[in-house]
Amino acid sequence: MIKIGDKMPEGAFGVMGPEGPAELSSAELFSGKKVVLFAVPGAFTPTCSAAHLPGFVVQYDQLIAKGVDTVACISVNDVFVMNAWGNSANAENLVMLADGNGAYVSALGLEMDASGFGMGVRSKRFAMIIDDGQVQLLNVDEGKFESSSAEAVLAAL
Repeated sequence: MIKIGDKMPEGAFGVMGPEGPAELSSAELFSGKKVVLFAVPGAFTPTCSAAHLPGFVVQYDQLIAKGVDTVACISVNDVFVMNAWGNSANAENLVMLADGNGAYVSALGLEMDASGFGMGVRSKRFAMIIDDGQVQLLNVDEGKFESSSAEAVLAAL
């Protein structure tokens, strides 16, 4: 599993661009920037939609005021689902990252088996602060939603 001080792995994410689905590389996302990256097990799922994503939407301005350049949400969903979820949550300031096959969360060592819920391999719920590609904070929730909240990240800044 990735840890504080590690460099983020190379990879690519699906994003919705003005012309449709596009690709965003990890270098484009992280190089020379302070990024808050948070992950959810699934778009449109109860805790993710009621608390996790909305927290970052509400706290966006405060995160930017603390020196964050980009706030991004990643999930093992396709680009169309991530785009629709972001639109439904008024998350226009956030970068909604699709990790359709779970390759990036697997490279981080933060995948989980949600087959028991009929969801296959998904991402653990986590939040990171990444400065120029290096992990500064890694909060992984094991069980209940807590340390990966926008408020916990804001307090760490």
